[in-house]
Amino acid sequence: MSSKRRAGGTHSRNRKARGTNRTHTPAVHAPPPPVDHAKAAQEYEELVAQYPEDREELLLEAADAWRDAGEYDRALGLYERLLDLESGGCREPDMVDAWRINALWDAGREEETRSAAAAFRKRHPKDAGAWSLVAGVFEAGDDPTTAAEWYTAGVTHALGVGTQVTADVVEDSADSFGLEELVIGRHRVRRQLGEPHDDWDDLADELHERRASPLPGRFRPLDEMHDPIRLKRLAEGGPDVLRAEIEALTEEQGEAEAVFAGPLRTCVLFWPEEEFAELLNRWPSATEAYGDEHAGHLRQVEHTLRELSNEGAAHLAVGRATVSGLKSYADTSGGSPDTPSTRSAYAAELARTGRAAAWPPPRNGPCWCGSERKYKKCCGNAALG
Repeated sequence: MSSKRRAGGTHSRNRKARGTNRTHTPAVHAPPPPVDHAKAAQEYEELVAQYPEDREELLLEAADAWRDAGEYDRALGLYERLLDLESGGCREPDMVDAWRINALWDAGREEETRSAAAAFRKRHPKDAGAWSLVAGVFEAGDDPTTAAEWYTAGVTHALGVGTQVTADVVEDSADSFGLEELVIGRHRVRRQLGEPHDDWDDLADELHERRASPLPGRFRPLDEMHDPIRLKRLAEGGPDVLRAEIEALTEEQGEAEAVFAGPLRTCVLFWPEEEFAELLNRWPSATEAYGDEHAGHLRQVEHTLRELSNEGAAHLAVGRATVSGLKSYADTSGGSPDTPSTRSAYAAELARTGRAAAWPPPRNGPCWCGSERKYKKCCGNAALG
């Protein structure tokens, strides 16, 4: 279970870009150079002294980079450092411990993984996201029975014993996203085990349906999404099978757009790093809406989407914005690209024309930010705030 979050070097690049007045340089479409994960990890660790307010996030990024480099002892050392109160501790110790358990598993230290998981469980943590991460270790280890027990225990601990677990209770919870991930993960592994539906599986169906397309019959039920044969085919079938799956989903989306003339989703704009720098260079007042650091912008987008979800909004999406796209839309609509109203209308246009990605992504799918890392280990990582 390789741990991946955001692309390397975010902080150092953003700090260098701040306060500059660079001229626009056309994008060069060339393959990115290979990432030196060990070098990135060292850079993150060095930045801690310079930016102590970002200590936790920098150390988590460094740990991820060490794991990507195959240096698991270095990664584990950083997780232990974050968990050590005398070294400063961390805001989300249960989540950090869950990442540590993931790292032990990645390192092939199964006995230590199970021992650390048992210690985690004895503390009775209430962090739904942390429970989901540990359950995912056992699911990835082809142990669906244990994974199902962990997903179930996670819901019970997060909500409290005796709580009636309904869709409204999950959606009204302060950690609705983490709880939904637990319930749907439980459905997935129970489907793999061939277990009959119980009340919580029906709950997973209801939560999935609330997030699905508003067109009756135009969404895939969880039983189909979690069909073990389908999941195995996707895992083992190579790029051709994945391509066919994407084409089928694209066709379904096109059919939905043909029925609805207006926006299907509430869309939040996301500016990739180069576009973000160009946006602020052209229209400095945009900092009032987005701040002046790209890393903060990423957190703001995820936070906004979670708030909308917690308030009951369905069919959320992330629109990948570009300066040229905003300018073109403003020219066509007669608005000014330097106003919130035009940017909001631009976001709605991206959603209406199918150029926005549904949020949240699949738990093991790539993150919406374009890092090519798993969403649950990138912007979906609750430990990053």
